[in-house]
Amino acid sequence: MLVLAAAPEALVHPSFQMSFAATLGLVALVQIGMPRLFASPESSATARVALWGGREVMTLALASLVAGLATTPYAAFHFHRVTPYGVLANLAAMPVVSAVVMPAGMLGLVAMPFGFDGVFWWLMGIGIDWMIVVTKWVAGLPGAIGRMAAFGTGPLIAATAGIILLGLLRTPLRWLGAAVLALAVIWALVVPQPDILISGDGHNVGVRGGDGRLHLMRTAKDAFLLKEWLAADADVRQAGDASLAEGVSCDQAGCVAQLAGGVLVTLALRPEALADDCARATLVVTARQAPAACAASVIDMERLRRQGALALRRTRDGFAVEAIRPKGVDRPWSPAIPGDSETETSLTPRLAAPRGVDATPAEADQQMED
Repeated sequence: MLVLAAAPEALVHPSFQMSFAATLGLVALVQIGMPRLFASPESSATARVALWGGREVMTLALASLVAGLATTPYAAFHFHRVTPYGVLANLAAMPVVSAVVMPAGMLGLVAMPFGFDGVFWWLMGIGIDWMIVVTKWVAGLPGAIGRMAAFGTGPLIAATAGIILLGLLRTPLRWLGAAVLALAVIWALVVPQPDILISGDGHNVGVRGGDGRLHLMRTAKDAFLLKEWLAADADVRQAGDASLAEGVSCDQAGCVAQLAGGVLVTLALRPEALADDCARATLVVTARQAPAACAASVIDMERLRRQGALALRRTRDGFAVEAIRPKGVDRPWSPAIPGDSETETSLTPRLAAPRGVDATPAEADQQMED
């Protein structure tokens, strides 16, 4: 509460969400599981010594497992990654952190005013080197990094509710949290991915082809943007991968790419390309003013200026639009532009459906060649 009172914006930061989710999980583990774990059928000194090592290992494994599970929804949402071997890494690294790294660091700080801190930093360095070795080994294991496509805030809120129920309730009702978590996982897995991505400046356009992967037609090289797009799509390809340009045809006037089913999307760079694009494409992205008689749906710089980057999903009547600045939203750090309330949240062809909508793949290929 103190953190949120001082910095309420921390609520949406991954560090806040992951830290407090892990803390809640550990507190619940102590309250629910630790009393049973440390209960001993006999209290003799011999029994306590015999059980000490096993209990320490079990405690570390359980703490790593619970903290890792509690933070998984937030890691998947913010970084599009899950790390299934986190428990293994912690089991190998945490004893060294607890016994070497942290004590050496504290002793180094105490000894620093007297000039005797060198040996403690050397010991600390040995422990850190071991952590790096463990990290590289675990990261090199098959399946060490799982990728998760973007799934929106709905499943994340549901997962948060499940974690809260599991962590705070003290009665069997807490297991309702497990059901809510399972629902959140299913929800996250079935969220449809965008068919088209358009950067805020209109210079980068990603189109989901018939193979289900993004293909890029762009006039600006933005490696960071492309990295984020691919990560959010759970795509292992890198920004320079040649397969990203497959199915995209470009010349000096613009680019054209094909959605599944033969639907054509164009990026018009010159005015002379607009007439042809409007006649055969379903969607035209351009920094120019499209003709009033353009039959295609149009994304122009005026719309991008109002709404920022866009994600489009195909619907029966056209495209549903998800924008960085949604319709009519007025935030202190992002004021609404006058007239923004009139901005559409969907796209439909202006006149008749373009020819590319009903074209067969062969006909669409011929259109692209033309």
